[in-house]
Amino acid sequence: MRFVIRRIAFYLVAAWVAITVSFFLPRMVPGDPVGAALAQRTASGQCDAACVKAIELEFGIGNHSSLLAQYIQYWGNLFHGNLGISYFESSQPVSSLIGTYLPWTIGLLGVATVISFVLGTLIGIVLGWRRGSRLDWVVPGATFFQAIPYFFLAMVLVELFATILKWFPNQGPYDISQTPGWNLGYMGSIIDHGILPAFTVVLASIAGFILGMRNQMLTTMDEDFVLVARAKGLPNRRVVWYAARNAILPSVSNFSLAISLVVAGQILVEVVFSYPGIGYLLFKAVVNHDYPLVQGVFVVIVLVVLAANLIADVVYAFIDPRARQEA
Repeated sequence: MRFVIRRIAFYLVAAWVAITVSFFLPRMVPGDPVGAALAQRTASGQCDAACVKAIELEFGIGNHSSLLAQYIQYWGNLFHGNLGISYFESSQPVSSLIGTYLPWTIGLLGVATVISFVLGTLIGIVLGWRRGSRLDWVVPGATFFQAIPYFFLAMVLVELFATILKWFPNQGPYDISQTPGWNLGYMGSIIDHGILPAFTVVLASIAGFILGMRNQMLTTMDEDFVLVARAKGLPNRRVVWYAARNAILPSVSNFSLAISLVVAGQILVEVVFSYPGIGYLLFKAVVNHDYPLVQGVFVVIVLVVLAANLIADVVYAFIDPRARQEA
């Protein structure tokens, strides 16, 4: 219990630092970029009077309130779920936009990351157990795909599987001819459109899990308890199970670190596939200089990544009691 409390306290401090940085950055940049972008959007009719007033209050434009007062107000709005008004997306609340886009990212990223972790761990176990065999070619192959930038790999897969072979759709979350709802046609279309983006994420991130698990298996295979199990004549399946159960602990810890890297790549994948996730929303916000939306999306991404890392740390402590004792 003490371990969990300490980890929660650590991540709360990390969240506070990240949110504080997101607050000060647009307000400390010389030249008042928020005011300039707001004036441009107002002139083009993309931000009405209510939108202008909300953004002026949020960023302290045109008033003499101190940064401390704005900072306190910002946290108050944040606790009430108020992330500001987007002046590009039809003056909609940022929280509403994020609520629309975020489930797509969580669904795609969650499924792809779990698949990558499970497959990478299983392949790493086999490679560690059968070291020196012909299966070792998997390691350089997986590392090659990890070395390719996400967006380039995504474009190659789109060209090959969507344009040339026409096996999968090349963009969008579902077929526009389908009626959204809990029906087989719509759900099947979501799966069909999500296969290629998910495959991109898996292909680009699986190498880390394979290498981590393989290296741990190689170390664990020389441990005394594995040698004793072999000497007792236990079946290979049981020996592999004993070795893998101990070798998987560092992989669980690496899983939390990999989440941050996958999130960064997920943004580029969503842009290439025009997938309506939080990364695609962030891309549109940056291109259109929508500072309230950029700030809100950044805060949500930070909180999601920290929450995922916290869950991974708690799971690791639950699996390995030594982590709780050391804490």
